[in-house]
Amino acid sequence: MTRFLLMVALVFAVAPAQAHTGAGAVFGLAAGISHPLHGIDHLLAMVAVGMLAALRGGRALWIVPLAFVGVMVLGGVLGVANVPLPFVELGIALSVVVLGALVAFDARFATPVVAAIVGFFALMHGHAHGTEMPGTALGMTYGLGFVAATAALHGLGIGIGLAGTKQAFRSAVRFGGAAMAVAGLVLLAA
Repeated sequence: MTRFLLMVALVFAVAPAQAHTGAGAVFGLAAGISHPLHGIDHLLAMVAVGMLAALRGGRALWIVPLAFVGVMVLGGVLGVANVPLPFVELGIALSVVVLGALVAFDARFATPVVAAIVGFFALMHGHAHGTEMPGTALGMTYGLGFVAATAALHGLGIGIGLAGTKQAFRSAVRFGGAAMAVAGLVLLAA
């Protein structure tokens, strides 16, 4: 079963980072909601953020995802404003590696440290999507949809992570984090 799950993770991870300019239509709420669901990099990173929050527990359940969403919006604004940010694609791929590794190793950093780490990567994710977002009302609704989908993926990760707080599922959650990190390494290599 472990080999099968690893193989599935690698198959989905062979596409290059998809959180970059030109990765699909960026008009309207529906496009904003669907876009994060089609990019394996964003999907894995967002679920990992939720898993990290759940494994930390307590106030981290809302602080960590809120930090990501808030800084992602800031990054999106910078992208729309054409403010250059170096190494965005690298940062996005690294987000999958680092966030997955933090889950895999069940890192016990303080909540503000975890929030700062996810905030750094959120800036990259937000900037990438902000650069492709038109500065129109349709772009704004796209952004709202993107934020809603991101929050939903955080919620999914929180659900998975909460299952991992029970001893029977802890290894499976940590394995999931390791598979995410491996997928991120594949994204880096692509």
